[in-house]
Amino acid sequence: MPHPKAKVLLVEDDASIAFIVKDNLEEGGYEVVYCVDGETGWQQFMRNTFDICLLDVMLPKKDGLALAAQIRKKNKTVPLLMLTAMGSDEAKIAGFQKGADDYITKPFNMQELMLRMEVFLKRTQKKQEPLSGPVIIGSLQFDYKNLLLKTATDTTQLTQREAELFRYFYQHCNSVLKREDILMEIWGKDDYFLGRSMDVFITKLRKYIKGQEGIEIQTIHGVGFKMLVS
Repeated sequence: MPHPKAKVLLVEDDASIAFIVKDNLEEGGYEVVYCVDGETGWQQFMRNTFDICLLDVMLPKKDGLALAAQIRKKNKTVPLLMLTAMGSDEAKIAGFQKGADDYITKPFNMQELMLRMEVFLKRTQKKQEPLSGPVIIGSLQFDYKNLLLKTATDTTQLTQREAELFRYFYQHCNSVLKREDILMEIWGKDDYFLGRSMDVFITKLRKYIKGQEGIEIQTIHGVGFKMLVS
């Protein structure tokens, strides 16, 4: 069943697609705020509190990637799902680098879109499960509940997806994790584009822990990754 009372920001300049998406989501119990361009989308984001944002990549006034980056600077945790007709790897990876959590390629099935949304909304709801309190990992403190990674001199506010990925590594530290297993666990799907996005997220995590003693994320070529904790 759809997440009750979830508030959705939908920014899409194609009126026919927007009508179908808005209509289906509202039938499913979602509250939808619809905007036709990126600038209006940003104004609405600043006026409201949203549970999830659906952003078209190609938008007038402010494109979806710029809007995603702007939203992510303001809010590290709200899920961002990009709607894209662009088939290139580069466009999708650019979205992840701007802070997007997932993408769905047009034309898409409404059931698939709603299932993808549900994955994020359910995880947002139960952020406190396993690791409800801060844990010490090497010379770091990881607070999953509040999406924080602390060193002796710095505190990093993680996105929801970064925190989920870091938690999964920690829960399986010193063990080799296969790429496909990480993708299925965190993204719910194993495909080439999501694999590329996972690499972007792992690069970010490595940047956060760089120079810290007792923790390292290793690449196991041809297999996956291992978080070494001592």
